[in-house]
Amino acid sequence: MNKLKLLLALGLPSIFLFTACGNGSTENSDDTQEDINYSEEVNYTVTGIEPGAGITETAHNTIDSYDNLAGWELEESSTAGMLAQLDTAIKSEEPIIVTGWIPHHKFIEYDLKMLEDPEGTMGEGEAAHTITRLGLEEDMPSAYELLDAFNWELDDMQEIMYEAQDTDIETAASDWLDDNQDKVDEWKENVDEVNDEEIEIVSMPWEGEQASAAVVEQVLSDSGYEVTVTEVDPAILFESLASSSADATVAPALPVTQGHLYDKHEDKIVDLGPNLEGLQNGFVVPEYMDIDSIEELEPNE
Repeated sequence: MNKLKLLLALGLPSIFLFTACGNGSTENSDDTQEDINYSEEVNYTVTGIEPGAGITETAHNTIDSYDNLAGWELEESSTAGMLAQLDTAIKSEEPIIVTGWIPHHKFIEYDLKMLEDPEGTMGEGEAAHTITRLGLEEDMPSAYELLDAFNWELDDMQEIMYEAQDTDIETAASDWLDDNQDKVDEWKENVDEVNDEEIEIVSMPWEGEQASAAVVEQVLSDSGYEVTVTEVDPAILFESLASSSADATVAPALPVTQGHLYDKHEDKIVDLGPNLEGLQNGFVVPEYMDIDSIEELEPNE
């Protein structure tokens, strides 16, 4: 039994809730928490990730949309940098606000919550979509059929992401496939195997996207394809599909996170629809922070 299944078997809360099992706790009283100006404590700054990420754009839009976030800044960094700052803050029980998304392993490592977003500017629930270049159905009917059938759940992806903390994403994906052969058989039903046909999958350099790409890569390989997975910036991902320099992706989050890129190239790509429901972006804080909504933050005056 892998570690995630053991945690679930013990009855711990689901990792996909806004609050989850973790290491942090606080001895601060409610009175002490109420006296804290969290906006000032975080220096009117949200800690973000890479400039090219879709969540970075939506975070900028959120700061611009809320009147009470006047004077706030988004500190663009990297996913690793954001996680390092989050870890440091939690170890010292200091306030911090980061851009976050579900699924992600940080929700099982720490006690976290997403701030309510009344304006909905960080997006409602999203889905990862399978998108191909024009003509893939005619050129590679078996790959197209398999990609069209690919569909899984949040806990499937999160299991791979969590296991990959102690190994690598390919090994974690292989272990998941071994444990879920019935689901794989459904994807491959009525799909004819091929002999060393080359196919290129484009993805993005983040854990969830890497997990889905690793699964699809191994299933296509088992069906006789020579698979190349290329990680690129979201803008390049859509451009490569629109120009037919790559074949398919299972990564984009729609309609918000990469929606602006989808709209730009919609007429030059084929959208096979969602393969994973329930994605969510938001501003994330440690559970010990006595704040529940973006609207509770204060402007930088």
